[in-house]
Order: sequence, then C-alpha cells, then structure tokens
Amino acid sequence: MIFLKLTNLKNLFKPKYPLLYMAEKIHLTFLGTSSAIPTATRNHTSIFLRYKSENILIDCGEGTQRQLRKAKINPLKINKILITHLHGDHVFGLPGLFETLGLNNYNKTLLIYGPRGIKKFIKNIIRNFIFTEKIKIQVKEVNGKFIDTEDFEITAMKLKHNSICNGYFFKEKNKLRIDKKKLKKLKLPGSSEIAKLKKGKNIKINKKTIKYKDLTYPEKGRKISFILDTQKCQNIKKLIKDSDLAVIESTFLDSLDKNKVKERMHLTARQAAELAKSSKVKKLILTHLSQRYEYKEKLVLKEAKKYFKKTEIAKDLMSITI
Repeated sequence: MIFLKLTNLKNLFKPKYPLLYMAEKIHLTFLGTSSAIPTATRNHTSIFLRYKSENILIDCGEGTQRQLRKAKINPLKINKILITHLHGDHVFGLPGLFETLGLNNYNKTLLIYGPRGIKKFIKNIIRNFIFTEKIKIQVKEVNGKFIDTEDFEITAMKLKHNSICNGYFFKEKNKLRIDKKKLKKLKLPGSSEIAKLKKGKNIKINKKTIKYKDLTYPEKGRKISFILDTQKCQNIKKLIKDSDLAVIESTFLDSLDKNKVKERMHLTARQAAELAKSSKVKKLILTHLSQRYEYKEKLVLKEAKKYFKKTEIAKDLMSITI
C-alpha cells in the first residue's frame, strides 16, 4: 500500500484545545484515479471510505476488486456503494464484485445509492448475468440528504455531465469534546459521567450540579466531498463548501481547447482549484486524470497550485486518514 503524507495535514485537523480526545478517524483509499481509459499506473475510478463500522465504496470501475486486494481491504466489509453516474469507467466493476461477494457468503444487504437510472441498471445486471450465488441488494435513487444517522449524514446533489450524475458529501455530526485540563480538577466516579457530558447532559457530583457547558466545547464535524465527472455548475460549490477535504475530478488542463472541455463536460485543474478556493475548502485532491497526462502530472499539479496551494494529486492505492 502506498501512503502519501499530505503537507500539513496533521496540523490541519489538530484539535484547538486540550481534551479527552477519542475521535474516530476517517480513512480514505483511492482505488482508481484514471478517467475513461485506465493506464499502467491508474485504474478506473473508485474510492473507499471507512468511518467506524461504515465501509463505503464511491464508484466501482473496472478492476476495483483487484485494487481492493492490493489495498488489503476486505470486500466483504463493504456495506454501502455510492454511484455517481452510469458511465462504464465508474460502474463496470459492479458485476464482478457482486459475484465475489456471493461466492464468499456475503451476509448483509448491500445498499447501493445513485442517480436516476441506477435501479434499472442494477436490475439489468442481476437479470442478464449468471451469478453463482446471489446476494441481497437494495437500490435507491437519491437526491438531497439520504442518510442521516447519529454520527454522520450523506447528501447527494445533481451535477452537470452528459449522463445523469450525482456529487456527494459525507458530513460528520458536530460533537461535544471534554476539556482535559478542566476534567482533571474533578474526580468523576466513572466513565458514565463523561458519556453524559458528551451528550450535553448535566451531571451531579456530591450533590453538586456540574453543567456540561463548563467542561465541554463544541467540535465541528469533518466534511469530505466527492465531485466526479461534471462541468462547472452551482451545485459543486454547494457540495464542497467548507469541506475539510474535497476530492474533485481534473480530467484536463485549462490549456486544452475550451470547446473540447465543454463538449466532454469535465473540469480542468484550474477550475477545480478555483472552485476549492472560492468555497473555502481546506484541502483539495485531484483525481480522474486523462491518460494524456500519464507522464505529465506535474503540469496538472502546477496549474492547480497556481490558484489553490493546498492541492495534491491522487495516486492509485494512496491512503489518507483524517
């Protein structure tokens, strides 16, 4: 597995105050970072996100199964798949993944979310392929907030591509954190009191009421956004606004003929960087690079950094932890 140490990423997510800090990490692995045509070093698009018990696959291009193996990620742990759109480089890996899960006694219901058309697409896969063992699959066509749990939410918004396409953001819920210095001054009977404080409840010690506000402070939840295959549109800004990390497609360089870029309905490195800057994104990772830039990645990075310094280019099997 290749680990990329992003510049200042550690400091970027460092808590502001001393605290009893047990935040769950968000793990992100880039399984495929090419565009329509894979290269020797870049697979078709797929990203894996892990948070607590959630194991979410964003798109599943051809070869995703093999990339999962290389990254030492057990495919049986996947419980959700977010599909951006139905172009082959984002979905051709699904039939093979279904077969592998079935052969390995996958015992969950696989939840698949996507834009309009995803239900019919999955139905056709199940109907037209001969699977050795079938798995339980539930498919939902989504737009707006479609997952809302105690810990996080996921929202979909329509993008502007030559196929019906969704962008997504994963947003952790805001948390109450314990100030460690203040906590030391009190002798709490047990961890149950700390749990109550974190839930915004007052506690009693020796008949004295301790207000949760006196021992806690609010911590804003982390946000990661995914923009894959689109031309510039207003919903991109809505999706990536205030993201701790924005993953945005960068198929072309701005120097390419503008009419061609518009015709194929993709973003350039410059456009992605400008969008990140104007939307107050903390960190930008570019992905979905055209094969024409296989040996010219420095040009892509140079163009983006001219407009947004905190930019990196994703590489296959690159992993980051937030």
